[in-house]
Amino acid sequence: MIAQDRDKLEAQADQIEAVLARHQVSIQVTGGLVTPRFVQFKVAANLGTKVNKVAGLAEEIAMSLGCREVRIYRQGSHIHVEVPRREPAPVRLLPLCEGLQAVPPLTAILGVEQAGSPLLLRLIAPDVAHVLIAGTTGSGKTALARTLLASLAMYNKPDQLRLILIDPKGRGFGALRCLPHVESEVAQTGEAVLVQLRALVKEMERRDHAATNRPVLVVAIDELADLLQTGGKPVEAILTRLAQRGREAGIHLVACTQKPTASLIGGAMKANFPVRLVGATASRDEARFASGIPDSGAEKLEGKGDFLLIAKGEPVRFQAAWLGQTDLAELARGIGDQA
Repeated sequence: MIAQDRDKLEAQADQIEAVLARHQVSIQVTGGLVTPRFVQFKVAANLGTKVNKVAGLAEEIAMSLGCREVRIYRQGSHIHVEVPRREPAPVRLLPLCEGLQAVPPLTAILGVEQAGSPLLLRLIAPDVAHVLIAGTTGSGKTALARTLLASLAMYNKPDQLRLILIDPKGRGFGALRCLPHVESEVAQTGEAVLVQLRALVKEMERRDHAATNRPVLVVAIDELADLLQTGGKPVEAILTRLAQRGREAGIHLVACTQKPTASLIGGAMKANFPVRLVGATASRDEARFASGIPDSGAEKLEGKGDFLLIAKGEPVRFQAAWLGQTDLAELARGIGDQA
């Protein structure tokens, strides 16, 4: 648990109780949890108290606490009130990894979940396969993708894992070129992307015939919506084919988008991205398209690494780990020393 002044926490709890009491809602704050980004207050309500009535007072509670907004939801027999911290604590990838005992092969470190435990994602698990990272500008989606890819490189040798980077805008993945796992150049132009994708299809077919799936290929795509818009039907057809058949050949997609729309995430593409990492979205509709579930609450996330992991239709909130340029250079040197 992250330390925070107890008097301030108790004052916030008293303020929440006071606001609800003014509206004849009898509740008591019975505990809480401090995370890097927010404080979660656990509220015990009388039998018959409606969550909607408490949620309807979210704006008034936020005003009384001096914050932009609070998130109110029910979990089990309690109502939870999440209050953003004024000074969020960063979660750095390298110190987080130092506390891990063992990481299974082809497993990425995403960050820390609400209870403070590291959150891991095993890419080759049957119910993972491909990952969609969605969120508006400032949500931290590209930074999360870099963390995911770099953490895979930390625990898997280049002959076990290869990274193929597609970055149409040329700003998201360039820093990862220092990793020995990166295959060829970062594809940026439409022509280079199409050449890379066609080569991946040929490699998938070769592996199918050879009955092999090693080394694992992780294809990372920044700005998926832009890529589909500029590449048109040929790019969409190849990506759909890779999403449908790539897993068996050891090919996995990690795609980022800031425009999670029904037309983008529809049909075969939707069915083949069972895991979603969803940051702050611009609207409730975008939250629904990005997460694949109703009322995920992604439109209320705080941005800057505040994410939901959606797997099997269930959301897990977490703070994404951060990997700065200096830390990435240190990581690359460490990998080089081990080679």
